[in-house]
Amino acid sequence: MSSFLNIFAKADRFTVGIVISVILGLLLPCEGSVATGFDWLTNAAIVLLFYLYGVKLSRESVIAGLLNWRLQLMVFGFTFIFFPLVMPLLRPLFEPLVGASLFMGLIYVACLPSTVQSSIAFTAVAGGNVPAAVCSASVSSLLGVFLTPLLVGLLFTHTQQGSSEVGLDTFLKISFQILLPFILGQFSQRRLQQWVNEHKALIKWNDQGTIWLVIYTSFSGATANGYWNMLESKYLLGLILVCAVFLCLTFAATWYSSRWMGFNRQDRITIVFCGSKKSLAVGAPMMMAIFGELDNNLLLPLMVFHQVQLMACAQLARLWQKQSEQES
Repeated sequence: MSSFLNIFAKADRFTVGIVISVILGLLLPCEGSVATGFDWLTNAAIVLLFYLYGVKLSRESVIAGLLNWRLQLMVFGFTFIFFPLVMPLLRPLFEPLVGASLFMGLIYVACLPSTVQSSIAFTAVAGGNVPAAVCSASVSSLLGVFLTPLLVGLLFTHTQQGSSEVGLDTFLKISFQILLPFILGQFSQRRLQQWVNEHKALIKWNDQGTIWLVIYTSFSGATANGYWNMLESKYLLGLILVCAVFLCLTFAATWYSSRWMGFNRQDRITIVFCGSKKSLAVGAPMMMAIFGELDNNLLLPLMVFHQVQLMACAQLARLWQKQSEQES
């Protein structure tokens, strides 16, 4: 029960930070040279985020998890095939509820990798296969560096969100801002991993602080440009509904398909948590690398989906934890 409460404590701090970032962006937007300074600071924070992620990711855990290749293929299939395939197919149903611009944000969400920390934490609480979850979530984030831009290039159209072309310049930008820091972090593991392990609280603050900074920068720019005056409230309510419906659909698909494939209960729990979630920590920084800017029509659906998935996964983790305690 204490580990379950710890998850809520961490999630609450992250959520409070997001709310504060949004409020500051709405009430105290930065403009001119200050906004330029925040853009530079945000880019630097993203580089540091992925460098430290490279230091944290254990190669041994990845190798161990990869041995369960059937489970990894299931998670990969839902993350990078099911989401990008099914979301566009549901466009006639979803787009009238959210509008064309926010629906493209849902398409962007569908292209993203899975989360890392929360997927592992919820899997542990629910009694799932934790080593496999560590591998699935970590490898998913790494593959997302390559697959997310490709999926965006395939699924996006020339709309208000900008060009859908993902060329060499995009991959170079992603390489310098995300991939290169990650690789350098991997090479720095021997010297820095012990320090990182001893300062997990500080690293957690850095991870969450980077996302808060990205969100503030985005909402600040939106306020300065009059974005919120153009956003209809009915589309925001529709976005919450669509995210909840699609997440329930994904829960059902991951749970019943993994049972049909013969996975045991622990593995099915892992597949549900790792295959149904999308990463705000990776999605927000990667948006800047792919599009060259923070687009609120893309960021808002990602933030809403993130909050909905945290609340839904917390309930599932609580349910499966009680069932495990009763069975034992």
